[in-house]
Amino acid sequence: MQFDEEFRGFSFQKEGPLDMRMDPTTDLTAQDVVNEFSEEELGHLFRDLGEERFWRRGAKAIVEARRRRRITTTTELSQVVEKSIPRTSNIHPATRIFQAIRIYINKELESIEGSLKKAIQVLAPGGKIGVLSFHSLEDRIVKNVFRDASKALKGAAEKPLLEILTKKPRVPTPQEKRINRRSRSAKLRFAVKL
Repeated sequence: MQFDEEFRGFSFQKEGPLDMRMDPTTDLTAQDVVNEFSEEELGHLFRDLGEERFWRRGAKAIVEARRRRRITTTTELSQVVEKSIPRTSNIHPATRIFQAIRIYINKELESIEGSLKKAIQVLAPGGKIGVLSFHSLEDRIVKNVFRDASKALKGAAEKPLLEILTKKPRVPTPQEKRINRRSRSAKLRFAVKL
């Protein structure tokens, strides 16, 4: 729902301040990252958290644009990125750049892994856990945490904590993707506690 509120600065499709904080009381904003990180830091962010193929181009374009003036809005950033990264699919060129910045600011990957491990610990035996992820970095964490919890520790008397119920993640049908465009990248995995 944060994406629908332009004043939160998550969407490149709506004019808003370059913010992207899930928790507005934290200090670091997207504007800070975009205007203060070095070209190398931005590039690594786009490569590692956005999985952007043209990460160098994006980082260079941002640094060049901010030399002229500070980038303060979502549409300003989107326009800079759109000019530097070619459109190679149906995905807007700014999608992965915005994703990388958002993930970094909100420490999303660390939160997912820690929360998922805690959830497995408190889950009652026979209880089921389902996790819905929206990009490959999240899904990889879910898959690995489930996999690790489903294996017995070598040389230990401990048994696996989970049985994985979905060998491959559930994905939306073409009909659901047409009705709900945001579901297109969703992956759902289930496990049961032993």
